[in-house]
Amino acid sequence: MRYGHPSQEQLRRNFESVLTNVLSGRGVRTETGLDTPTENALWAIARARPNAPDALVAAAYRAFAGQIDGSNAAAWRAEMDRKIAERATRPRPPGPPADRGPLPRPAP
Repeated sequence: MRYGHPSQEQLRRNFESVLTNVLSGRGVRTETGLDTPTENALWAIARARPNAPDALVAAAYRAFAGQIDGSNAAAWRAEMDRKIAERATRPRPPGPPADRGPLPRPAP
């Protein structure tokens, strides 16, 4: 069991290992510490095998670079902020009446 977050060196080793796996026909293993955009890019390679184009491999490297430099996380936060702001502007459904009287008591 791992405690805390993996180091950048551990992430790099995990990425290279998973990339090697998907290029050789195996899937993406779990619990690698890789973020969702990076895993999605690796799964795209796995689905395209045996003829995975170089563009997919390059996309996986770009996604991993985004994890390392924090831009993937920043994009996720921006999307969550946008969704929260969008929800805040939606009209709210009418609530219950202010006083509905006492609650009924259960039968003995």
